[in-house]
Amino acid sequence: MRSRFSISNYSNLAQRVITALIGAAVIIGSTIFSEWAYFFVFAILLGFTQMEFYKLSGLDGMLPLKSFGTFVGLLIFAFTFLEEMKIIPIAYYFLVFPLLSMIFFIKLYRKSDKKPFTGIAYTILGIFYVAIPFSLLTVAAFSVDNTFHFEIVIGSLLILWASDSGAYFAGTKFGKTKLFERVSPKKSWEGSLGGAFTAIVVTYFISKNFTVLPEWQWFCIMTIIIIAGTYGDLIESLFKRSIAIKDSGKGLPGHGGFMDRFDGLLLSTPFIVAFLKIF
Repeated sequence: MRSRFSISNYSNLAQRVITALIGAAVIIGSTIFSEWAYFFVFAILLGFTQMEFYKLSGLDGMLPLKSFGTFVGLLIFAFTFLEEMKIIPIAYYFLVFPLLSMIFFIKLYRKSDKKPFTGIAYTILGIFYVAIPFSLLTVAAFSVDNTFHFEIVIGSLLILWASDSGAYFAGTKFGKTKLFERVSPKKSWEGSLGGAFTAIVVTYFISKNFTVLPEWQWFCIMTIIIIAGTYGDLIESLFKRSIAIKDSGKGLPGHGGFMDRFDGLLLSTPFIVAFLKIF
């Protein structure tokens, strides 16, 4: 029998709101609290997201090294954080290369794997698609004065969430013109414009309160998130469509899986870091 207070008893919209509020509170609270709280929470998010990617790959007949690939991804994230904190030298990154080579050795001894190089490719793809962007978010957080600035992480996430939420509600209410029907039939230009408007409003307030970056840089980050975030959503839809599933998982009630929630972040972060490092 289901619990009387189970979140599954609520409508999809209610589940979406409840999950978003709890998730946002945990992420924002930990990021503001300390660098180490940020590290542990985002390491957990990275682990769940990467394992979910490997699980979905398995549905399409691929055999990636789920545990080992996630371990390497978490190690890259840890090395990035510790190097930015000046706890370890950057030379430790060179340990990643022999670990990546180990993927080939492990697959060599998997007798049941009929297409080992496909599994190798998907294992490495999971690291680059999920672990690298999460690690680059840490680089972004330390991009000003080599000091951890929670404002950059929270500001970027708030813009992303505003864009996603605005697109969801505007698309649900006004969506008629298809954005990319071949990949995602439900996404519309009206939803995208609603998301962009919401992102602009939120970015304005962020730029006035998070002065670690000048106003023009916040609006450049917003532009990156709107464009790259939309493509990130479409690319994840293409991935799910290729294996004939609707949601990447059920870990986040009302939202689907972790990849459904962080797909925009995965493609936005590399561009944000490149922008902050260059400008």
